[in-house]
Amino acid sequence: MADSAGRSSQSSSSKSKTVRSQKILPADDVPDRPSPSRSHTPGHLSSKSHGGSSERRRKTSDAAARQRSQSVVAKTPFPTAPPPQPTPSISAALKPNGDSRPVDSKSEVPSESRDSLAARRPIPMRSTSAIVSKPTSVTPTVSRLPHVPPPPLGPYVAFPPLQDPKTAPDVPAAPASGMYWSRAHVSGAAHKPVRAHTSTLVGSNVFVFGGCDSRTCFNELFVLDADSFHWSRPHVVGDIPSPLRAMTCTAVGRKLVVFGGGDGPAYYNDVYVLDTINFRWHKPTFPADSKIPSPRRAHTACLYRNGIYIFGGGDGVRALNDVWRLDVSDTHKMSWKLISPHTSNTAENRPKPRGYHTANMVGSKLIIFGGSDGGECFNDVWVYDVDTQIWKMAPIPVAFRRLSHTSTIVGSYLFIVGGHDGNEYSNDVLLLNLVTMTWDKRRTYGLPPSGRGYHGTVLYDSRLVMIGGFDGSEVFGDVWILELAVHSYYSQISHFTIEV
Repeated sequence: MADSAGRSSQSSSSKSKTVRSQKILPADDVPDRPSPSRSHTPGHLSSKSHGGSSERRRKTSDAAARQRSQSVVAKTPFPTAPPPQPTPSISAALKPNGDSRPVDSKSEVPSESRDSLAARRPIPMRSTSAIVSKPTSVTPTVSRLPHVPPPPLGPYVAFPPLQDPKTAPDVPAAPASGMYWSRAHVSGAAHKPVRAHTSTLVGSNVFVFGGCDSRTCFNELFVLDADSFHWSRPHVVGDIPSPLRAMTCTAVGRKLVVFGGGDGPAYYNDVYVLDTINFRWHKPTFPADSKIPSPRRAHTACLYRNGIYIFGGGDGVRALNDVWRLDVSDTHKMSWKLISPHTSNTAENRPKPRGYHTANMVGSKLIIFGGSDGGECFNDVWVYDVDTQIWKMAPIPVAFRRLSHTSTIVGSYLFIVGGHDGNEYSNDVLLLNLVTMTWDKRRTYGLPPSGRGYHGTVLYDSRLVMIGGFDGSEVFGDVWILELAVHSYYSQISHFTIEV
């Protein structure tokens, strides 16, 4: 106890006063330079509040402190106290050879320049672990994919200003129950005019893939926000398909399954899957001994119970009318199955071989309308029950010929937009009542688009969005909106079956 009390009194006396250059200063300001200890955080340098440094400072003798003080006073032009001992800076804490251990001032700095170095010491500062970290003996390795530069995006298209009513086209006002055409004002990435492309809705985005203009085919992907009508061109990676036209693209959850298509004289039967979350393409493989559809384009594809049903198309030599099923319950392990083989026997109760038709799935019924075999433009409507595998032709007294049109299910109606009637391209809107199996041609208001085919149409937010197309001489890249006035056509029948 006596020894402890003695040490305590000695420590108190050493903290009380130290005479430096005729001034009384606390002992904590003595500019001793012990090796700073490192804190628990890598890169942080210890401060004077650390226990080890304080213990060494208490052990410093008054005589040594007084001697260093006199040396500093002799070299300083003004009789002022030396600056307080700072924490070494980052550059001072690192040796010239890159060692991150703190520099010992007594061993590294000559005695004649040690005091002048203290006078030039910078303002105290603390480093952080984000700036200076303790080097490790093992350098972590990070696997990186090869960098693929994104394609040039082209000029940015700003959103156009509102149209001046004085220069706007003079169109009659539409009644509340009327459907109304208008051209959408788009912005964002420059979009190419295309025809025979695919337009697939996932959420509120329309994914436009492939197609061609008057010179070449594309394999680029564009995304149109159906709310803001803003175009974007995401950077895609993986097994990117070849340039294609007249292929099909089917949404399976958040993935797009592309099948077939062609470019010029080439026809394909490949399958590609695009993940719309990370924009990665992959090409699934099939067993070498499995049966797969023949290469084709201008066919149709519809999803029903984890299976995509492919009908018709053409292989460059003949038109087709076979039916295939692609199992997509696992998009990494797909399999093909032939449901109905191709036949050119017109005596059978089934549609003629054709391409550039449309197909829509209503329950278990596959509805086929129009198309062409290269010589004839069809006007018939066929219903195929995929559960019973039976074809039936719908007896419709009034018919319309169409090819390269689009068909969209809206309630209990099938909306047919545009297409070619065997003589010219049309911009008509035809409605097929699926309950009564009768046609209804409604009047539309506003400024309609020019007649065209090979375009894409999707239903979103009670309106049809039409993209691109071809009128026989010009390829379009515009976007049109058909406001549907839901209460005027939407059937009160929410659940119905097709009986033929």
